Amino acid sequence: MSTLHPTQTSPEALLRQLYDAAVARAQPLLNMPACLPTPPAGRTVVVGAGKAAGAMAHALERLWPADAPLSGVVVTRYHHTPPRPADLTQRIEILEAAHPVPDQAGVDAAQRMMALVQGLTPHDLVMCLVSGGGSALLTWPAEGLTLADKQQLNRALLESGASIGEMNTVRKHLSRIKGGRLAAACHPAQVVTLTISDVPGDDPAVIASGPTVPDSSTCAQALAILARYRIELPPAVQQALAQGHLETPKPHDPVFHGHTLHMLATPQQSLEAAADLARAAGLNAYILSDEIEGESREVAKVHAALARAAAKGMGPFRKPCVILSGGETTVTVRPPLPNTPRGKGGRAGEFCLGLAMALQGQPGVWGLAADTDGIDGVEDNAGAWVTPDSLARADALHLKPSVYLDRNDSYRFFEALEDLVVTGPTHTNVNDFRALLVL
Repeated sequence: MSTLHPTQTSPEALLRQLYDAAVARAQPLLNMPACLPTPPAGRTVVVGAGKAAGAMAHALERLWPADAPLSGVVVTRYHHTPPRPADLTQRIEILEAAHPVPDQAGVDAAQRMMALVQGLTPHDLVMCLVSGGGSALLTWPAEGLTLADKQQLNRALLESGASIGEMNTVRKHLSRIKGGRLAAACHPAQVVTLTISDVPGDDPAVIASGPTVPDSSTCAQALAILARYRIELPPAVQQALAQGHLETPKPHDPVFHGHTLHMLATPQQSLEAAADLARAAGLNAYILSDEIEGESREVAKVHAALARAAAKGMGPFRKPCVILSGGETTVTVRPPLPNTPRGKGGRAGEFCLGLAMALQGQPGVWGLAADTDGIDGVEDNAGAWVTPDSLARADALHLKPSVYLDRNDSYRFFEALEDLVVTGPTHTNVNDFRALLVL
């Protein structure tokens, strides 16, 4: 492990190294060896989806016995396939599709996977590689829904402020492959699911909408969520939900008998890796939670209050310290005002903008918020920095933070300050990473 020294390393560099430590802890090759089963007497078929699916496939290819059959297909986000090592023979095909709004490539990938698992026997093994992002990447609309309907639904859910659990409850009931349906298609083969968690609470039924695990949510709950956020469906699909015709396989269903699941990486593990590195540098390290949800701008206010108290020698945290948190916040997108550009930015950027405003230039406090997959929303940055002089520099450029926050335009705000955190795809995903440094 690398070492840091808060008096010899810039605050920004220190925070970036903590982020890098969190990402490194969640790499599939580090965590997979202890979770692999013995090759079966029959075939081994690999399917999967998520932002980490490409790296997971490479790790499995490296670790699986060379003389044991292995084939299959996974799907990841465009440009998220890691470079293939020169010494690695390709046995698993890696496809790419759109995220967070699905496209035809995702539909094609889902249909190929369902075709691959047809006709298996109890002597066969299905290895399912699942990570965050799989809900959009693994798309096969339920009967009565078109791809255009699913795209509109995803956009509406993403902009509604719904939690990831709520979004995936809806997605599972409007899919032919999610919510345990992929597992049902694999029956009677053995199924082993390897997953990387990107959701608060690490519930495997929520990660990528649980294609190979039982679903305890109901059509009625999906309907209630759609009503809560005023999202409409085609009348025939609305009726099918109301009548329970789109129900998912439940925990008691025999198709899940003998299935196993291993959690390869979690947000908590990554936060602990960052905390360990901070403590090695002589900093106090505090993990608030790996399950923080809520509006990004409101979560930022709470973090700012804790950091300001620590900076003033008050509250529960003693400086010099790092305050860490994870989870999945939300952004309720406001309609753009007339003659103004539509906002750009994701959860991490909106958190940082809210944080900067709440800190009000507090001396001795720096912050970083970034998505561990390297992409904040749909932009090219992972997140952004906040420094004690963020607001002063914004004022010098005639930028009004409240205006940018009102239109969900954090990307342009931090782009103007040259404070975007750009990492490129990290090939894993344990969701939000937030770190506040108080010196």
